[in-house]
Amino acid sequence: MKKTAVFLFIVAMTWGCGINMMPTKDKWYALHYFIMQDFEREIYKDLSPTTRLEFQKFFWEARDPESKNEFDRRVQFVSTRYRRENSKQPWNTDRSRIYILNGPPASIEYKQMDNWAMQATETAGVTGIVSDRSNEDISASTAEVWTYPYQQFFVYYAFSFKPPSEWRMSPQAFTGNRYVGELEKQNKETTYRILDEDQYRQRLEALKSIK
Repeated sequence: MKKTAVFLFIVAMTWGCGINMMPTKDKWYALHYFIMQDFEREIYKDLSPTTRLEFQKFFWEARDPESKNEFDRRVQFVSTRYRRENSKQPWNTDRSRIYILNGPPASIEYKQMDNWAMQATETAGVTGIVSDRSNEDISASTAEVWTYPYQQFFVYYAFSFKPPSEWRMSPQAFTGNRYVGELEKQNKETTYRILDEDQYRQRLEALKSIK
């Protein structure tokens, strides 16, 4: 399916996972949730408040220091760029989640179906294009399509605007996107790679025995 066709299908039928489906009570867990491995999530949920603090320390000790630096850079970016969506937790939105996990997309295509519309392309992670949406026509059909290369393929994420200030990921973007899971798994295992998983698992398992 060509990119244009994918976009038109998304605009016609959009609904998103939304920030309400993300964990919010535990700030640290909400912030790190989407870069965590499945086994980390399972262990963390079973820990006491005290041992969760130990887990949080082990989490970054198990990874390369540059992983933490990159994470901090991405969180800082989304906290500035997308703060209007969720002022208390700007990193806890659909666009922020994808950016923190996958980094800047190769390109962002902006679409809007009215006279106010701006169409632009943001490429190679350049973040200089920032549109002021204070006068946005809330009746317009507005969307962003983010493109990521994966091997010789492309993976697309589409986000639709929901008034007054929320952007929701459209599940229809995954139609034909068979490599979404592989892309996200690759980024967890490269950008946020665990250096010695066996030793790390042993440390986490030991926490489970502490009450």
